[in-house]
Amino acid sequence: MNIKFILPALTEAESPFWRPIKYSLFPPLGLATLAAYLDDEDDAEIVDQHVQKLDLSETPDVVAIQVYITNTYRAYRIADHYRAKGVFVILGGLHVTSLPGEAAAHADCIFLGPAESLFPQFLADFRRGAPKPVYVGDERTLHGIPRIRRDLIERERYLVPNSIVVTRGCPYHCTFCYKDAFFKGGKSFYTQQVDDALAEIQRLPGRHLYFLDDHLLGHQRFAGSLFEGMRGMGRIFQGAATVDSILRGDLIERAADAGLRSLFVGFESLDATNLRQSRKQQNLGRDYQSAIDRLHDLGIMINGSFVFGLDGDTPDVFERTVDWAIERGITTATFHIATPYPDTGFFREMDDAGRMLTDDWNLYDTRHVVFEPRGMTAEELKAGYDSAYENFYRWSAIIRSSVFHGTTKHKLKHFFYAGGWKKFEPVWNAVIQMRRLGLMTPLLEAILSKVSRVESEEEQTSTCSSDSPADSGDSATSRIVSSMESSM
Repeated sequence: MNIKFILPALTEAESPFWRPIKYSLFPPLGLATLAAYLDDEDDAEIVDQHVQKLDLSETPDVVAIQVYITNTYRAYRIADHYRAKGVFVILGGLHVTSLPGEAAAHADCIFLGPAESLFPQFLADFRRGAPKPVYVGDERTLHGIPRIRRDLIERERYLVPNSIVVTRGCPYHCTFCYKDAFFKGGKSFYTQQVDDALAEIQRLPGRHLYFLDDHLLGHQRFAGSLFEGMRGMGRIFQGAATVDSILRGDLIERAADAGLRSLFVGFESLDATNLRQSRKQQNLGRDYQSAIDRLHDLGIMINGSFVFGLDGDTPDVFERTVDWAIERGITTATFHIATPYPDTGFFREMDDAGRMLTDDWNLYDTRHVVFEPRGMTAEELKAGYDSAYENFYRWSAIIRSSVFHGTTKHKLKHFFYAGGWKKFEPVWNAVIQMRRLGLMTPLLEAILSKVSRVESEEEQTSTCSSDSPADSGDSATSRIVSSMESSM
């Protein structure tokens, strides 16, 4: 059998002149996981259109396409093209599971929900000439999954080829989250066996890892055993977790001991009304400042996530949120316009209220307003979102935020990570075009090197005992901030 796996891209990711780094971060692990179920005599190819050219002239036996909401229309065009040539086409992914009727019109077969348990059954049915039109993934387990076909991934095309997923889903059920719709009909959160996860980590070269799990700390026993097994490996890694998991027990300390250096944290909103509307129980009543302090004490950088446009937001939310993040030393921030994805509670709420503005899936990228907000106009929401990114990533704001940290080393770590992410896009573009992203890995690992508050206090003590004033570095930085702000 000859099978081609395709991840379609947005048009902006294909420009020969400009390639944003965000489209060259991670390889398509989901497709590589499915490829692992093929027999040795089968031929397989993975094409990630974000980083590779898609050759439409070929006629494989099967084409499997991963569909997410903003690549939907392109995915359908590719599917229609191959079906016209007589190729059997599978569609799967978040959007297919949310709107199966829409997707089925462009496929010979659709996968609903997680595909690990579906693909082996499909292969058996296809080989005997009787594939089904719909496969539903209601068996939820990661036990016994074969090794991911990383040999089908061109590592040099990605900044973080060592991405890994050791769990599926999330234990929480926020109304705006797409994943809740994807995992309906079965367990919404489950893990690998610890030994399998550790074996996969051992097979990855280098030091740096990025866990793409929605909630790496979501299963305390599994996460604790995973971190214990990783101690001594010499790894440095990044991941995602919730505010309550950071505050609970000593799991975050054990993660730091294992090499955690950067964490994506879904703060989402500073307003309790918004948190209740979104059913974000894991944040309600939690002390954000204590979570931030705990991470900074451990030398863990924070990528804070914030959502704008929920019903409790008014036009002053953008400035308040950005100032809050800068003043607390948040290293990077990801801002989103609230987006009601199909088949989520948020979508049903907005649709029932007649507040949906469009069903053009190209606009469902959290950068456009697709519903009528309550506390401001759609135009104010879009303008405020744009200003939040602009204001948070000003050089003056980056320097102000880095001042939060106590030592020169910690300040520089913050400065280079935040600045490098948003201020050096031309450099990233050049490296991507030359296919030299691997050259950036040592720099990333250096920036992610450990800096804890204990080390900061030791350095501060050393500084105080020197001849120079203890606050001279902070004073110099403050002068730089003032001069930059006056010139803007």
